[in-house]
Amino acid sequence: MKLRIVALGHRLPSWVGEAYADYARRMPRALNLELVELKAEPRDRGKSIEQVLAAEAERIATATRGFRVIALDERGRMWTTAELASALGGWRDSALEVAFVIGSADGLAESVKHDANIVIALSALTLPHGLARVMLAEQLYRAASLLQGHPYHRE
Repeated sequence: MKLRIVALGHRLPSWVGEAYADYARRMPRALNLELVELKAEPRDRGKSIEQVLAAEAERIATATRGFRVIALDERGRMWTTAELASALGGWRDSALEVAFVIGSADGLAESVKHDANIVIALSALTLPHGLARVMLAEQLYRAASLLQGHPYHRE
């Protein structure tokens, strides 16, 4: 099964790449986690936020073609780790490829959220994009661990 994190933005602090890589390395071989970094649209060219997000949405659509799309948005549904593990197990058993999308500084275009299969929130707080990337990778690792029978600290 392929899991993809599509993240707008690049040139993040080195700790983001190191932390992401650590969790990606820990993932079981059957759950391949890859990162696709997309350059955010420049905000200094007189375009409206809607135009900027629309341009980013086109790149997101290309990067997620053929994948079940999970958009991350602070107004999305909050999942527990156990719910994520259950969903991950179902996607794995159905041989689905899943892409998680993290937007740019202005979030995601409404069209991305509308077209996504699911919209979830990592937190009700607004998170820096690098931290969201690391948190998502950690939660995917934790969900995969649960599927392998490792105990979860809340049970």
